[in-house]
Amino acid sequence: MTTATRTPGYLEGLDAEAFNLHAYLAQFDPRLLADPEGRRILTRLDPLLFALVYLRHHLKDADGRISFGDAHLDWCRAGRRWVRPPSGPAEERDAYIAPRNTGKSTWWFLLLPMWAAAHGHVKFVAAFAMAAGLAQGHLSTFKKEIDTNELLRRDFPTLCAAAKRPSGTNVADTQAMYMAESGFVFAARGIDSSNLGMKVGEQRPDLILCDDIEPDESSYSAELARKRRTTLVDAIFPLNVYARVVICGTVTMPGSIIHQLVRAAKGVHAEAWIREEGIRPHHSLPIVQRRDGTERSMWPGKWPYSYLTEIRHTRSYAKNMANDPLAADGALWTPEDFRYPDEGGVDPVTHMMLSIDPAVTAKKSSDFTALAVVSWSAQRQRCTVHAAWAVKLTPGPLLRDRVLAILDEFPQVGLILLEVNQGHDTWRSVLHDMPVKVKPVSQSESKFARAEGVLNHYQRGRVLHARKLPELEQQMCTFPKGPFDDMVDAVGSAVRRFIPPAKKIAPPSASRAAYV
Repeated sequence: MTTATRTPGYLEGLDAEAFNLHAYLAQFDPRLLADPEGRRILTRLDPLLFALVYLRHHLKDADGRISFGDAHLDWCRAGRRWVRPPSGPAEERDAYIAPRNTGKSTWWFLLLPMWAAAHGHVKFVAAFAMAAGLAQGHLSTFKKEIDTNELLRRDFPTLCAAAKRPSGTNVADTQAMYMAESGFVFAARGIDSSNLGMKVGEQRPDLILCDDIEPDESSYSAELARKRRTTLVDAIFPLNVYARVVICGTVTMPGSIIHQLVRAAKGVHAEAWIREEGIRPHHSLPIVQRRDGTERSMWPGKWPYSYLTEIRHTRSYAKNMANDPLAADGALWTPEDFRYPDEGGVDPVTHMMLSIDPAVTAKKSSDFTALAVVSWSAQRQRCTVHAAWAVKLTPGPLLRDRVLAILDEFPQVGLILLEVNQGHDTWRSVLHDMPVKVKPVSQSESKFARAEGVLNHYQRGRVLHARKLPELEQQMCTFPKGPFDDMVDAVGSAVRRFIPPAKKIAPPSASRAAYV
């Protein structure tokens, strides 16, 4: 087995803690690295070695040191899949979400495309960013290396020379497109540019890159996120259904495209469009848990574990490092407001209810139907939220079945609390003949005022969560700015039922917490 065939395997299974740069480089015969043909052979299947040989200056920190994080090694392994073209449509679509300043743009818009272009693994890159100028900036960095990198120009001359017309002028060497003598093409566009039908001659993009295609939260909204997703699915992906697709970025807003991909990567919830388009989401966390339960930094050379633990409690860490939208600035709840049972376990249950905040329809444009299981403990004089869900089910048999399944899961539920500001008759027909009482309620107080009252109980320690409830806690921390608040309403209705607003000064007794 030759060195050239062994080296890609060296990275398999390694993380940043186990990876040793000197041991990695020691595999290679320095005589081969000193020869152009040797360098081409050794780097053909190894994007990490290519980056170290030709683009090392992009890997150095301010002190001239080179280090790698788990994400970088994962990305190199992912890039190696580009050696073989996809055999079917929508087979190679991936999203990579990592902490801010992990070097996503450097790796996905320079190092990996340059390696793939140099060795002919990729023929046509179409790069998209939030604005055309940002995408053109990626192309400008790419072209600067082609123009000034002497080693790259020596070893890959046809990549570094612009394609010429018979007249001697360049075919394409502009801010928005570069075409090489080798036939390689790099096009840069804004995500909302006119992109349908992008091709050069008969050549269509075989690598589609999307980097930071969403603006910051101050200039973004749920509606704009839906439009951006439509552009991605209906205009960008169809450029070539056989193309490899890479989406990378950090979360800018709860409910954003990247946030939806993070949720799918966590296994919390995969939106239909992610499944339908065959996108594989990959989420790199700044703090990694070892097999023995201890923790370490994902990129020790940049973020020491001690530094990460110092800032771990901050909203900046949550949003920019962990890509957790709880970092968005809501007006009410913060992560510190959530409390969980101590070692004694969940409070003894005096009463338990299922609270439903319904949507009248299950259309894409409608709200979710939220369901929450909340209990009251007369012994501890406080509520516990056991579970919360948000579903898009038409008011009918499927939703009825879901309610009955929840009642089976939580047999202590003795009441269904149903908000009926809309669709009163519809819901009566759905929840008829339930095994527990159904209590319709109408809300007259504003949603924000109700939430303020419920928050007061949270902050006084009168509401616990039985466990971490990520979806609910996210909605609460982003309320009222977040795209959804249905679970906030469902939980709030139950808490207000157990601790009525008019009597919130005096601790409620078990009799006051009765259902009727």
